[in-house]
Amino acid sequence: MKNPLDSAALNAAIEHVHRAGMPGLFAEVRDGDQVWRGAAGVADVSTGRPVTADMRHRVGSITKTFTAAAVLQQVESGRIGLDTPVGRYLPELVPGERGDAITVRMLLNHTSGLAEYLPYAYPSLKAFPVLAETSPQSLDDHRFTRFDPVDLIGMGVSAPPVGTPGGAPGVYSNTNYLLLVQLLEQATGTTAERCITRNVIERAGLRDTGLPTGTHIDGPHSQLYESWFGMIDPPRDYSVYDMSWVGPSASLTSTVADLNRFYAALLAGKIVRPSSLEEMRRTVPVVSQEGRVIEYGLGLHPMEGPGQGTFWGHGGTVWGGGALAMTRADGRRQMAVAVNMQRWNGLDSAGRPQPHPIDGALAAFYQVAMYG
Repeated sequence: MKNPLDSAALNAAIEHVHRAGMPGLFAEVRDGDQVWRGAAGVADVSTGRPVTADMRHRVGSITKTFTAAAVLQQVESGRIGLDTPVGRYLPELVPGERGDAITVRMLLNHTSGLAEYLPYAYPSLKAFPVLAETSPQSLDDHRFTRFDPVDLIGMGVSAPPVGTPGGAPGVYSNTNYLLLVQLLEQATGTTAERCITRNVIERAGLRDTGLPTGTHIDGPHSQLYESWFGMIDPPRDYSVYDMSWVGPSASLTSTVADLNRFYAALLAGKIVRPSSLEEMRRTVPVVSQEGRVIEYGLGLHPMEGPGQGTFWGHGGTVWGGGALAMTRADGRRQMAVAVNMQRWNGLDSAGRPQPHPIDGALAAFYQVAMYG
């Protein structure tokens, strides 16, 4: 079903998100050959510099789709087995019975039962998900910390398990994807950054997408404002940050145009074979970082609209920034949006995030962008 782009409605919807409290955001929506790009608000609250739709942005866990695609390519070549125990490849990182029980597929779809390492790497977040007992102090303490991925994996593997291997629902954990990064490096004999760049980013023809290893975002970009549930007031800029805390599992920088280009190529079977894409779209229930149960495949998750078909993509957050990219299964309708503030919800007396006008405004924008 065709939904032609309504530029006036999209312009009004993106402006409404800014007026609801988002400093700045930008997006690209595509319907076949029609393209709308828009932006609202500022990239720098101190100078008033406006955001523009061509800016580069840290896209967080959207990187996981790129990582998963690179792993599936190695499955296709026979270097990695999708249902092979990870202990066969990385016995020193996932030793013993767990290494025998956790497969590569379980890492990809977050059903490994391995805990999230972040609360252990960032001590002031130790009480997560009890948000009221957390503090943003560690975000500043580790702005320029160069983490060793093996140390981070060790934190997640040695933490109490969050489930049994292959059990449902799974629990979303960055530990899974740091292990996949190590697996990629072992299988290819090169760095994961080089592997993903050569085999995924360049294959998709992306010119403004990369995995920077420094602390800065290359090219025109927005500052990134973190609120940490109202505990940082006013929100603080974390756009300069050492991204080794997530490495090539969530450190990608991209543009909204490149994100749409990537997901169009992926869903058209140009990055992995159709059989691999079918595996990527086989979903299981997974508890998200927000505590909601979502359907999750291999580095992809679906969003359903009323009578409009299934959209596939991923969302991502970093300190201060967020993005969401979704493409309809037929590849025709696409949306990619980037925002420059995170965790804007304050906490109620019970420590739960309170509704914020930004939430409703973003949902309304997604509705117009994806469904017309």
